[in-house]
Amino acid sequence: MSKFVILHKKKDTLNRSCCIMKVTKQTLQHLRKKVPLANTIHHSAFIYNQLKKLNLCKFYPNRVINHLISILISIFISGYHGKTTDFAKNSSCHRTTIAHFLNSGKWDDSLLSDTLKRSVIEIIYSEAARTGKPVFCIVDDTIASKTKPSSRALHPIEDAYFHQSHLKGKQDYGHQAVAVMLSCNVIVLNYAFVMYNKSISKIDIVENIAKELPVPPVMSYFLCDCWYTSEKIINTFAGRGFHTIGALKTNRMLYPFGFKKKLNEFAALLSTTRSHFHLVTVKKQKYYVYRYEGNLNGIENAVVLLSYPEKAFGNPRALRAFLSTDVSLSVNETLSYYVYRWSIEIFFRQCKNKLALDSYQIRSAQGIRRYWLLMSMAHFMCVTRTGEFCSFEKGYQRIRSTIQTEKYQYLFQCAKESNDFHAFMKLAG
Repeated sequence: MSKFVILHKKKDTLNRSCCIMKVTKQTLQHLRKKVPLANTIHHSAFIYNQLKKLNLCKFYPNRVINHLISILISIFISGYHGKTTDFAKNSSCHRTTIAHFLNSGKWDDSLLSDTLKRSVIEIIYSEAARTGKPVFCIVDDTIASKTKPSSRALHPIEDAYFHQSHLKGKQDYGHQAVAVMLSCNVIVLNYAFVMYNKSISKIDIVENIAKELPVPPVMSYFLCDCWYTSEKIINTFAGRGFHTIGALKTNRMLYPFGFKKKLNEFAALLSTTRSHFHLVTVKKQKYYVYRYEGNLNGIENAVVLLSYPEKAFGNPRALRAFLSTDVSLSVNETLSYYVYRWSIEIFFRQCKNKLALDSYQIRSAQGIRRYWLLMSMAHFMCVTRTGEFCSFEKGYQRIRSTIQTEKYQYLFQCAKESNDFHAFMKLAG
């Protein structure tokens, strides 16, 4: 083959490449003129409108809004693991730019946090006023498990410690988060997701959150497990208009008939005969329950329910105890209200299965807190969507489908504007 033919082929290849680049550039310029920013490949009109409804677009610059949209889009794309590489796939920026945005970017994340809190309060309290049903403030904690770094690691993940995992029954390394949910009439929203780093106790974290809650319009209840039924928290919530319904440790001291007795010892005396207990049904399950009313250490008057499953009556390991500061409630009402606490366990499972709570790879404490905030934002969007309240699972699937449809619409628009397949594939990629 002559040198002339070789040079001619190289020149022809170069011309075709230049042509593709030219078409791509022209197509992008044309689309930017015709298609709004919220419809481009790295943006979602739906998510943009959600941020706009919260007035965030008014206070945040476009740079911040674009990063928020890119991260939120990533959460609803299949194969999401909470990594910066996931964010980069749906952003026009490099992953290091997005990592900087989360870890040390100069934007006011407290504005997003306060906006979400106000929105949650408005929705839940409005529902309570409309229906007359109680507001439930639900508190619990969970561990975002991480791999313990080597002692030689130069940049270990911040604020990660060993915590006792009651789910695993052993010490688990990672970040522990205290979550506060507000619920009314099957609407369940995350109000706060706070990192516990041993600088402040979990009791103080919950107490501080209780102090910022407005007084609800109806009789309401604070629901918790045995780790949060402390005198300090109970009194703080009482000052905000919430009665407490919570689990009790079985070694808690009671004063039946004026005598000081441990709860489990008192239950053992009672369980010699079933005559002291009443068989009640809660959520199709039957339990033998004894109702005690009196004082506890630090609590002047409260109801304590001693409970055994029907088929495990008298078994010390099956004994469960529940406290209610609202003595007017019946046994069935108290236990039925306490069942609503389970919604926070479902929230934790949703965060770990769908929102990458167990798999995110962010090193700085500030970046992790900001990531958790965006995770809460995603949960809020799933439940509230466009004002039609639904379950998280249903909302998640709907938003995921909406974002996918937006992508197809954008690619279809690209195909219409470009006659060159290679140029179209370059855009689609």
